[in-house]
Amino acid sequence: MSLPWLTPEDDFPSPRTHADPDPEVPGLLAISEQITSAQLLKAYSQGIFPWYSDGQPILWWSPNPRMVLKPKEFKISKNFKKDLKNILMDQSWEIRVDDNFHETILSCAMQPRMGQDGTWITHAIMHAYGQLHEQGYAHSVETFYQGQRVGGLYCVNLGHMVFGESMFAKRTNASKYALASLCAWAIAQDIEMIDCQQETEHLTSLGGKPIPREAFLNHLDKNCSAKNPVWSFNKSVLSHWLTNTL
Repeated sequence: MSLPWLTPEDDFPSPRTHADPDPEVPGLLAISEQITSAQLLKAYSQGIFPWYSDGQPILWWSPNPRMVLKPKEFKISKNFKKDLKNILMDQSWEIRVDDNFHETILSCAMQPRMGQDGTWITHAIMHAYGQLHEQGYAHSVETFYQGQRVGGLYCVNLGHMVFGESMFAKRTNASKYALASLCAWAIAQDIEMIDCQQETEHLTSLGGKPIPREAFLNHLDKNCSAKNPVWSFNKSVLSHWLTNTL
């Protein structure tokens, strides 16, 4: 079975019935020349995401297994828990939601990463996700120190599903502070799972686990059609989580 080339108007093949059309590239479902916010919404609602390098066509994936992080299983060391308590007390540190989505995704694109020469966060990606943000589906969680953005992440939200995309840090643990804050917020919203897409050692160290694609799709079907929660954050959310969960 050959990989389908999609126009922006085409439907995606179902990961359930058209999984792994090219056995040499497991998880790759389709290819397109363009990427739009409408395509992204259709893709995420079916458990599909884009991942490609600059100069390549848009590659659409639904891997098996799927890496996820359950917020209640987020792992932190004693030292990191102490750090979180310190930033709660220190007015120099802030966690903000959607302060500047565009600066956050740009910082993620510019973040040096071991083993990577470039970035998959191309201009086309930044434009499409920027549109999703304007439509209320893409969000950023940003860490500030002394008024400067020093870390953060961006993600997509459909109902009670959060799809993590990328993180950056300019100070030690600044991206982890943002992720811990996202987990605390997700627990408060009864969101049980954050999609992390692909397995990495870093995500595993934080409590991420691979689950079968079918289990991920079943969870997605039950949760992505719920009403989107309100995206706001203050330190009391993180404080409550530290006090009552960990």
